[in-house]
Amino acid sequence: MDFFRFLLTKKFLRHLGLAVAISLVLLLGTLLWLKIYTHHGKTIVVPDLAGLTMDEVDDVTSSRHLRFEVVDSVFSTEMPRGTVIKQNPKARSRVKKNRKIFLTMNAVNPEMVSMPELIGLSFRQARLALQNAGLIQGTIQYKPDFAKNNVLQQMYNDSVINGGTVITKGAVIDLVLGMGLSSKTTRVPDLVGLGLEEASAIISDYFLNLGALTYDLSFEEAEDSAGAFIWRQYPDFDEFKRLNMGMEMDIWLTLDSTRMPQADSTLGDDIERMDE
Repeated sequence: MDFFRFLLTKKFLRHLGLAVAISLVLLLGTLLWLKIYTHHGKTIVVPDLAGLTMDEVDDVTSSRHLRFEVVDSVFSTEMPRGTVIKQNPKARSRVKKNRKIFLTMNAVNPEMVSMPELIGLSFRQARLALQNAGLIQGTIQYKPDFAKNNVLQQMYNDSVINGGTVITKGAVIDLVLGMGLSSKTTRVPDLVGLGLEEASAIISDYFLNLGALTYDLSFEEAEDSAGAFIWRQYPDFDEFKRLNMGMEMDIWLTLDSTRMPQADSTLGDDIERMDE
């Protein structure tokens, strides 16, 4: 009973009112401090930094009371070197003062990678190898060959590129794939007496493939093929014989001119008799 009577005394009510007033002052003071500290209602529009150099980024961000940090570097031919490719937060986002903008820059020098060896791989395996190497699969061409959907050639800028060649990351690699043997046929070309380069072009024109190369004893080294000519081929030339497109032709090379096929002497004798 005395406790309830105390709650109604002026002394208690005075202290209670003082405590409530102090609490309200502290609450309002805290809210006001938070508003000032967080710049409540005041935001900055993030500028578009794409394409700017580091010096330009520094000028733009400092004038807007923002900061920046480079977190990654890639190489792209679509943007000038040494400029911003990507930013976070994105342009036109609203942020607080002194917010840090994270940047991805376009590298000044392109990253180099080693060209994988794709010859003999299936198309799926070759595509995965290109992806793992940071290269881009380009166009696909087909030509008749036993190895259906296997890589026959790997091309860069319309030229054959060998595995292990150092190349720019992101380069486009074109592939030549086998389409299997065609049911269509072609004639057997006559290659005897021709050089390797000319014979290779003719084999390709006939939709055939170059098979085994055999060098005779006239070669000190297989690479020493200047002046060499073909003295034997398989299948042998036959104007009536047909081959399936995509089949291979084996050739034998020599530097020995005595192996050059001789013209038919009987034809010369017939011509002399006609002159007489």
